[in-house]
Amino acid sequence: MSERVIRLDLGSPLEFFGPGDSNLNLIKSAFPKLKIIVRGDIIKLIGTENDIVTFEKRLDLLVIQFDRFGKINEDVVTRIMGEDSEENGSVDKSDSDVLVYGRHGKLIKALTINQKRMVESCDKNDLVFAIGPAGTGKTYTAVAMAVRALKNKEVKKIILARPAIEAGESLGFLPGDMKDKLDPYLQPLYDALRDMLPTQKFLSYLEDDTIEVAPLAFMRGRTLSNAYAILDEAQNATESQLKMFLTRMGKSSKFIVTGDITQIDLPRQKLSGLLQAHKLLSGIKGVEFIQLDGRDVVRHKLVTRIIEAYNKTDDKKKVKS
Repeated sequence: MSERVIRLDLGSPLEFFGPGDSNLNLIKSAFPKLKIIVRGDIIKLIGTENDIVTFEKRLDLLVIQFDRFGKINEDVVTRIMGEDSEENGSVDKSDSDVLVYGRHGKLIKALTINQKRMVESCDKNDLVFAIGPAGTGKTYTAVAMAVRALKNKEVKKIILARPAIEAGESLGFLPGDMKDKLDPYLQPLYDALRDMLPTQKFLSYLEDDTIEVAPLAFMRGRTLSNAYAILDEAQNATESQLKMFLTRMGKSSKFIVTGDITQIDLPRQKLSGLLQAHKLLSGIKGVEFIQLDGRDVVRHKLVTRIIEAYNKTDDKKKVKS
């Protein structure tokens, strides 16, 4: 006899096992010779090695289905855990361009040519800069890739950072404790994560620091290993701040830096670290810069027109100067 312990990486074990353990009872009935003990998200198996291996394969398919659609019913459990499930292709794995199956079965994927270039670049390089105007999906695509890496166990944690309050990160005058002061500046990152993870799983990741959302200043002195790190709004990081962030990279880590060089809020005497990085790091092996533009805007169609109007004004200013 063999024993195996499996930990399910699910948002809600209660939803997975069904009301009154209806799904769990069907899972057990499909393997009558296997002793299956469930405690929360932990499953202990006792039986022959062949039965355990077969059970794990089918359970993986069931978890994929639950992860994809956010729910499973008794018909799905019976079909996937049945004897012919693997041969009959119980789960369609053909959506190769899907980055993450978000909440309620939402398919999250790269939607434009440059977003797809960003995904391909991140698969090949350990440091990628995604530069472009508002609404081009820079942050959302970056977060999706980080969540995908975490789900695939390619990394152990996700680090999401932003310069808080322009570049100075002066939070003292704001009301509330530190979390209250920071949350408004980190809200876009929270919004993206909530789109991609079940609520309970998202909260548990925050609680155990599997996902860490923090202002850029909190990165100082650390080494980020086995992590997917994203620096958002990097145009508002100073030269020293961006250098500090980039040199946090540890073993088995991926870094993505996103920013919009048309919305730099730094004082005039300070150069944006993102502009300097583009000059210094372009051409270095393992580093790639992806440029997104108005064609990549995935918000309201007016956003594209607004960006074009501002770009024309900026071009006129450059000609006059």
